[in-house]
Amino acid sequence: MVTFVVIINTLISLVLLYVAWKVWRLKRWLAKLADTLIAAELSTYAVLHEAPEAIYRGQQNIHNLRQRNQLLELQIQQVRQIFSLLAMGQQVWLRYFRRLN
Repeated sequence: MVTFVVIINTLISLVLLYVAWKVWRLKRWLAKLADTLIAAELSTYAVLHEAPEAIYRGQQNIHNLRQRNQLLELQIQQVRQIFSLLAMGQQVWLRYFRRLN
């Protein structure tokens, strides 16, 4: 009977030792995972920390470019009108000289 109890206790001890070893490995794996996640969080923070300011500057630059584009389009329209007037003046000039000839 004593032999049976010793064998059972030994088996229980071996099973618990195996479970403790698995828990210890799980703890090491979770620590590595936590370190990896912390490193990823720090990297993400470093990249995204400046993002709002960069987005705002980009929006400001786009706004400035659109305003400049509108001014350039207005100038292009004015130049086209000038060329149209010159072309019309040339036609009138040619008609006038044809009549004189």
